[in-house]
Amino acid sequence: MKNDEKGKLMVKDWTVGFDADDTLWHNERFFRLTQQHFADLLRDHCDPDTLHRRLLEAERRNLGAYGFGIKGFVLSMIETAIEVSDAQVPASVIARLLRAGQDMLAHPIELLPHAREAVAALAPVAELVLITKGDLLDQERKLAQSGLGEMFDAVEIVSDKTRDTYSRIFARHDTAHQMMVGNSLRSDVIPAIEAGAWGVHVPHDLTWDYEQADAPVTHRHFRRLDSLAELPGLVTALA
Repeated sequence: MKNDEKGKLMVKDWTVGFDADDTLWHNERFFRLTQQHFADLLRDHCDPDTLHRRLLEAERRNLGAYGFGIKGFVLSMIETAIEVSDAQVPASVIARLLRAGQDMLAHPIELLPHAREAVAALAPVAELVLITKGDLLDQERKLAQSGLGEMFDAVEIVSDKTRDTYSRIFARHDTAHQMMVGNSLRSDVIPAIEAGAWGVHVPHDLTWDYEQADAPVTHRHFRRLDSLAELPGLVTALA
């Protein structure tokens, strides 16, 4: 990317991918609230720490069948409730778990600080791609409610984020340089770097245990930002 005499970005020779959940808008906080509700409902059958561990095991086990997102989460909660209660969990509890999932699917989108400003600043000067995993209908709903959709050149809703996923997506955009921005080291940063892109980690206070990984701090294509407000400046600096 080239700069004019004032240091402004001029040429679209970057493709910048953005994660969605907990990068552009809040997501994990609603899962945490539902898990607390889940623990309250199952308190007569299992202590909260054990229930959390069993639920995470179920979620990991079911990813291949259910994928990522709220629907798989709810099915894993129901499965865990049946297991920890020795199939004695009341139907009323199952019904409340289903309602909790429906409430999550209907919750309004809340953008994270500086998300709109960062996307708007980069939209005129870079190819922007939203790269998110999860349920197709839910991710489309959230993007539509976010008000950010028109600023993206492409939207990729994928089953998982791997090196091959990023390689295929970035190959579709004719730019010299690529970058992926997200809160998950495991899904947004490491596989993007493995695909030859820059991986920019913008941590969120709440991150699902599954997404935890060690930061590749010594890799020349790794950067960590405290806020999306710093992103346009980073792209300018790397130009």
